[in-house]
Formats: sequence, C-alpha cells, structure tokens
Amino acid sequence: MFIFLVILQAVIAAALVGIILVQKSEGGGLAGGGNPSGLMSARGAADFLTRTTALLAIAFVVLAIILAALAVREGAPQAVDTSLHRAATEPAAPATAPSAAPAASSAASSAPFDPLAPIGKK
Repeated sequence: MFIFLVILQAVIAAALVGIILVQKSEGGGLAGGGNPSGLMSARGAADFLTRTTALLAIAFVVLAIILAALAVREGAPQAVDTSLHRAATEPAAPATAPSAAPAASSAASSAPFDPLAPIGKK
C-alpha cells in the first residue's frame, strides 16, 4: 500500500510540474475570475489549467500527509531492543594486587574507569 501511494505521489508530482510548465506566465493565474466564453477560448483553457493545477496541488498535499502518517506508523518499533543491555552494572571484583604494590595503586585500580577524567588526576 505504501509503495503504491509513493508511486501515485510521484505521478501526481510529474503531472503537476507538466501542467505548471504548460501555463502561460501572464501573472494572476489564481486570481482570475470566471469567463462565460467557455473552454474553447484561450482564457477558458487557462481556467482549466488553473483548476487542474489547484486540484493536483491539493491531491499532492493530502497524499503527502497520508504518506507521512503511514511512515510513522510503519517505522515505529514493536518492542524495545535490549540486545545492547549490559549484563552487570556494578564493576567487577578487583584483582588481588601483588604484595609489593603500594596500597594507593590497589585503591586506584578498584575505582571504575572514567574516560572523561583528566589524565593524572583521580
């Protein structure tokens, strides 16, 4: 359904571009009033092109809103992904320090690693 609507949106966009390029650039296209002389005159053809442009523009905008709503609904996750969840949040037990190591270094090694801490300051 989504792909069909995207293709329909592209067709409407191409038709809109074509209809706009066919029109004369005389200005005031949407501000013009009705002409009783009919479709066969130049003004009647301009009114037809103006109405067609307006209808295609309305269809384009409505279809864009529908496609946005469908994309949000189809792109929503169905469940929370927990595959990247850490197994344990507490730090691992500190390894036993050799007896020759000073006590300050064993206390520093048991602290969790902070990558944003300045080097040399703990």
